[in-house]
Amino acid sequence: MSEKKMSSSRKHHLKSLMLSIAKGLLEQEEKDRDVERKRYMAETCPALSLPGSMQALQELCRELHHKIDVIDEERYDLEIKMNKCAKEGKFKKPTLRKVRMSADAMLQALLGSKHKVSLDLRASLKQVKKEVKEEDKELRNVGDWRKNIEDKAGMDGRKKMFETES
Repeated sequence: MSEKKMSSSRKHHLKSLMLSIAKGLLEQEEKDRDVERKRYMAETCPALSLPGSMQALQELCRELHHKIDVIDEERYDLEIKMNKCAKEGKFKKPTLRKVRMSADAMLQALLGSKHKVSLDLRASLKQVKKEVKEEDKELRNVGDWRKNIEDKAGMDGRKKMFETES
C-alpha cells in the first residue's frame, strides 16, 4: 500500500495538539511535585510553637540541634555515597610500569616465602662442543689490515694493484 503524504496544515495541527498535551502534563507534574513537597514538610517539620518559659525554650533548642545533627549525618552519608559512585564511573586505569624482577623473585612473590624454588634454566640445556672450521681459521689468519693499505698507498701501490690484476 502506498502511504499518502500528510498536508502541512495537518502536520501543524497535530504538532500543536502534541505540544498542548505535553504542556498540560508538565503543569500537572509540577502541581504534583508541589503537593508532595507540602506533604513532606508537614510530616517532617510540624508547626513551631514557642513555649513561654526559659527551660522549655532550652529543651526545644536541644531537640532542634539533635534533629539538625541527624539530618547533617544523613546528608553527609548521601554525599559520600554520591562521590563514591561518581569516582567509580570515572575511574582511569593507571599506566603500568615495567619492573625488573628475576624469575626466582617472581616465583617467591607468587608462591610466598615458604616455597623456596630456584629456577635454573641453564641446568636443563645440553652441552655442545664447538667445532672450528678451516674457513674460519683462514679468515682469522688474514693478518694485519694496515700492511695491505701501506702496500697500496702511493703510485707504487696502485701500480702493483694493476700489475697483479692483469
